[in-house]
Formats: sequence, structure tokens, C-alpha cells
Amino acid sequence: MLIYFLFIVGFILLIKGADVLVTGATSIAKRFGISDMVVGLTIVSLGTSMPELIVNILSSVQGQSELAIGNVFGSNVANLLLILGVSAIICPLPIRKATILNELPFSLIATLLVGFLANATLLHNREELYISRLDGGILLFFFVLFMVYIYHVAKTNKEEVLAHSSETAVMTVWKSVLLILLGIACLFLGGKWVVDGAVYMAESFGLSESFIGLTVVAIGTSLPELFTSAMAAYRRNIDIAVGNVVGSNIFNLLWILGVSALIRPLPFNVMSNSDIVMMIFASTLLILAMPFGRRNTIDRLNGVIFLLIYLAYLVYLVMRG
Repeated sequence: MLIYFLFIVGFILLIKGADVLVTGATSIAKRFGISDMVVGLTIVSLGTSMPELIVNILSSVQGQSELAIGNVFGSNVANLLLILGVSAIICPLPIRKATILNELPFSLIATLLVGFLANATLLHNREELYISRLDGGILLFFFVLFMVYIYHVAKTNKEEVLAHSSETAVMTVWKSVLLILLGIACLFLGGKWVVDGAVYMAESFGLSESFIGLTVVAIGTSLPELFTSAMAAYRRNIDIAVGNVVGSNIFNLLWILGVSALIRPLPFNVMSNSDIVMMIFASTLLILAMPFGRRNTIDRLNGVIFLLIYLAYLVYLVMRG
């Protein structure tokens, strides 16, 4: 009975945590002249990726590689199709040119890199596929490159942000930081309780570890991103809504999967290649969707299409077992 109670409380914490995190992060951005996109790609992404990180560390330590890999792949597909779809329905999402030319391609390259490393052993005529500790180090190296890029963006855009900063009063630094930490804590606890409850209920029906990772755990650990981006879209803070999704995907592939592989090499099921293809398809679809709506905008129609594709993907996973 307790696990069901915590499951409900978890959802409440996710909603409130998302609201508090966006408020604190936006205040920090205005006070220090940091663009909302940079905050979304870093502070917010890190905070909303905490459930994925915790789940993957525990999965790696316990040797549950299918759960760890399925969690990352499933979360990224959910981020691109489910979360951006919901956010676009709430408010059309105009995408910055820099995001189209830099962050989105970087996310796509990260997906291709993971796919290559996971299947690299085929080049040596080995049947066993896995993401080794060396592969984990390579992923972390590319994550460092991404953070260097973010630092450069934050530095070069600071004057422009200050020039266009709104006159809205901002909170003190300590209060903003306190809200960010409180939001992250709520998201972490809420995500953990929701995932624990969902996994318990899923296992009661005898579902496979891979299926649980790609669906129940992936959606559960993506709830912080969902509530955060949805709340940001509702408040018309588009940069944080989009930056949170793109940043979380990069964090998941390079940081979380890299750390997981360093803890213990992750055996890779060849069937998971279809999930990599789905991530590539979703990333490509996101780039192609914008020219068909308003210029560089993910409109409500795109959002509906994204959600329908995600539902079709879930049906495919159920049929795959």
C-alpha cells in the first residue's frame, strides 16, 4: 500500500518541483545575463536528468544492463516525441537558429556515436555486443566537448542577453539557488517514487527487463523533463522548454551512459539497434518538421504528429515484447 501512496505523492512532487526549478533557473539567468537556452541546456537538464542517472547507476551496479540502456534510449525517444509534442500543443515552439545548427546536430551525432560504439565489436568478428569502459570514456570526452561549447555560448551571448533583459524584478541569488536545489530534490524524489511504483506494478505482470526500461522506467524518469518543459511552455519560456529536452538527451547519451559503462561494461542486445534507429528518426523528424510549419517553429500540428508517432512506437514495443 505504501508504494502506491508514494507513487501518487511522486507525481505531486514532479509537478511542484518542475515549477520551482523553472522559476529559480529563470531568475538566475536574468540576474547573471545568462540566456535561458544555456540554463535549459545545463542546470535544468542536469536536474531533470537526475532520475535517469540514479536509475542507471543502480542498474549498472546490479548488472541490469538492459534496464540501463533501455532507460536511456526510451527516455530520449520520449523527450523528442512525447515531451516536445506536449509542449508544442501547449505553446508553439520557435527554435533558435543556433539550436538548429548546433545543439540538435550534436544530439544526433551523440546518438550515432553510441550506435557505432555499441556495434563496434562486429568489426572484429565478435558476436558479443557491449559498451565497454573505453567506450564510456569516449562518451564522457564528447560530453566535456559539449560543456566547453556551452561555456563558449554563455560567454559570447552574455552582453546580448543583458541588452534584451526584461525589467521584471528577479530574486536574490541565494533564494534562486535555494529554489533550484529544492526543485531538483522534488524532481529526484518524485521521479524515484514514481519509477519504483511503476516498476513494481509492471513486474507484477511479468514484463521483461528491456521492455520495462524502454517504457515504464523511461517514461517515469522522463516525467521531470515532461513537467518542466510543459510548465516552461505554459509560461512562454520556450528556450528552457526546448533546451531542457535537447540538453537532457545529450546528458543521457554522453554523461549518464558514459558513467554507467565506466562502472560496468554494458552488454548490448542487437534488438536495441531498432531503438537507436528510432532516436535517429525522431531527431531527424524534429529538424525536418520546422520548415513545414511556421518558420523554424514546432507548431501544434507537429506536436500532435509527434505524439501519434510516439504512441505507434509504444505499440511496436508491446508487440516486440
